[in-house]
Amino acid sequence: MHTGQSRIRIGAAALGVTAALAVLGAAELVAVFVSPRSSPLFAVGSLAIDLAPSWVKDTMITLFGTGDKVALFVILAIVLLALAVIAGFAEVARRGLGMLVLTAVSVVAVVAILTRSESTLAWAMPTVIGTLVGLWVLLNGRPRLLAWREAARATDVETPTTAGTVHAKSEDARLARRSFLMFAGITAVAAVVVGVGARVKNGSAAAYTALRSAITLPRPAMPAPPVPGGASIDVAGITPLITPNADFYRIDIALQVPQIDPSTWQLEIGGMVDTPVTLTYAELVALPLEEHITTIACVSNTVGGDLIGNATWLGYPVRELLARAGVSDSADMVLSSGPDGFTAGTPLEALTDPERNALLAVGMNGEPLPAEHGFPARLIVPGLYGYVSATKWVTKLEVTRFADAEGYWTPRGWSELGPIKTASRIDAPRSGAQLDSGATTIAGVAWAQHTGVARVDVQIDDGPWQRATLAKAISDDTWVQWTLPWDAKSGRHRARVRATDKSGYTQTATEAPPAPDGATGWHTVDFTV
Repeated sequence: MHTGQSRIRIGAAALGVTAALAVLGAAELVAVFVSPRSSPLFAVGSLAIDLAPSWVKDTMITLFGTGDKVALFVILAIVLLALAVIAGFAEVARRGLGMLVLTAVSVVAVVAILTRSESTLAWAMPTVIGTLVGLWVLLNGRPRLLAWREAARATDVETPTTAGTVHAKSEDARLARRSFLMFAGITAVAAVVVGVGARVKNGSAAAYTALRSAITLPRPAMPAPPVPGGASIDVAGITPLITPNADFYRIDIALQVPQIDPSTWQLEIGGMVDTPVTLTYAELVALPLEEHITTIACVSNTVGGDLIGNATWLGYPVRELLARAGVSDSADMVLSSGPDGFTAGTPLEALTDPERNALLAVGMNGEPLPAEHGFPARLIVPGLYGYVSATKWVTKLEVTRFADAEGYWTPRGWSELGPIKTASRIDAPRSGAQLDSGATTIAGVAWAQHTGVARVDVQIDDGPWQRATLAKAISDDTWVQWTLPWDAKSGRHRARVRATDKSGYTQTATEAPPAPDGATGWHTVDFTV
């Protein structure tokens, strides 16, 4: 009896999971005809990102780094699995109760979808139709499971009877079990096949990749100056001076990388301007483009973290586009946005400063922007953390005021302006490393965006601070490599680093988390010789 009832409970869980798979499979299929972005799974994930407090975001990035979205999907899948099992048990316990659970979850998904940027009422159709399919599964699966349960109970009851009667009851239980398992199995397999196929279709990047690959960027009218000799140091373990595209950090709120056809992309500049401007991709790349090597960083970067990179960017000065539109004298902010729902409030003066080289970028390290880094166009603003400046897949610049608008992260507790803080990092040795005694080199990178690094000091154990040797800086808008020769002695050691920028400011030893305006403290590594 115990074994039979355990199987029924497993069947109830399977019924709920099957219904959930049916919802997702049908929704993904309908999304093929509505919009890839109308997928309920991705919409709920995006809503979770929007509603998550800053400490949750920081924890996810700290634990999983650029794999935070994969981790989010795993967590989301676990939650959905649990809710599906609850719906299955509830429906078996009382007719309609599991349907109510499924409907409630679907309502949340619909809300998530309709609050996405550029959503329409039609975007709710995949979830609505998927929910109806899921309810049908519960409606038709419940009587099959109950028939199995009743037949199993009848078989388990010990009464004086003939062997033929017992055999008949066992056969009834077997047939009832088979009916339910076939229904659940066929439905689940069909849902998975349809759902996966539709998801591949929705997420397919083949045509999109072909569009990007077919683009040949024009030669810059103003090429980046050659990297000066002595700017790159050959030390094992040190970060490359120029970050390869494949290694460049990615932090954004897009669960699905927007796939934008450059032939349909356009940038709208409006708000507090004399003449609104609309710019197509063809018009953008026909302009006299400039090339600049610039380091950008995420405000979520912890002390010693790797959410920072240095690349050669190709684009057109934002100040020229704003000049074309004619900016109001009373404006002080530009709110940039794209199709993923992200917005950034950038100080107007940072975008119009002729010394800052803020770009509407189309190229990265000699090729069109990678899809995950903003193709076909994004913003690059030296000296500001990405959450207030580096909008990817940008389609709109609204000239406004800080008193009238705010970016995505500001109401979530982050500061309004976001200047990048002077910082430094030890790349070699890494924490926990084991070194050979004798001559070795401690090395790393330091940055003081749009100010420049003046010096880097390293302290080993509790000894005096020693000045490191700086490599030649490309510019004040890029990080700089540094080295310190050291005669390594046997034992356990600790090294820490601090940078001083050209304004005379030296990194504070006070440790602070990334929120609300960037982490502080000295990067410290422990190692053994």
